[in-house]
Amino acid sequence: MVRPMPVDPIQTQIAIRRAVNHLCGQMGWAALNELVLPDGRRADVMALLPDNGFACIEIKSGPRDFLADRKWTCYRAWCDQLFFAVDRAFPLSLLPEATGIMVADTDSLPAGLNVIAETAILRAPVTNALPAARRRKLTWLFATQAAGRLARLDDPAITTALRAARRVE
Repeated sequence: MVRPMPVDPIQTQIAIRRAVNHLCGQMGWAALNELVLPDGRRADVMALLPDNGFACIEIKSGPRDFLADRKWTCYRAWCDQLFFAVDRAFPLSLLPEATGIMVADTDSLPAGLNVIAETAILRAPVTNALPAARRRKLTWLFATQAAGRLARLDDPAITTALRAARRVE
């Protein structure tokens, strides 16, 4: 039995994100969800590529999500490649031509199973090389945020103690 596409936009985003992270892993890309950029915005997925490039992947749960959110234009300044990741029902004609397109087949997931949707890159994005100083900054942000998350997973108690100590200072 084939499960219908998730109707809840949050569930759709989660399914697309899982599929994108799986595809990144298959391609040898190191993906980090919700990377906080220097301007305070959060990239849905930032991937460090084998050639030291960065791909920003903006997940859109549907046309309304895309049309209501124009902050993605700011992400171009922080990546070499910008992708949109959507499900198969998304009208691709809405997406800007210079961006890449990843499509997750979320509607083919069997009901009740914890599986990952298949994802394909339908269009490669225009590549714009980051300036060297910005690439260094982004590499440092990527590494420190990933290391911080790993440390919190490794020892949650010390993370709580450190946060409490910072509030006292």
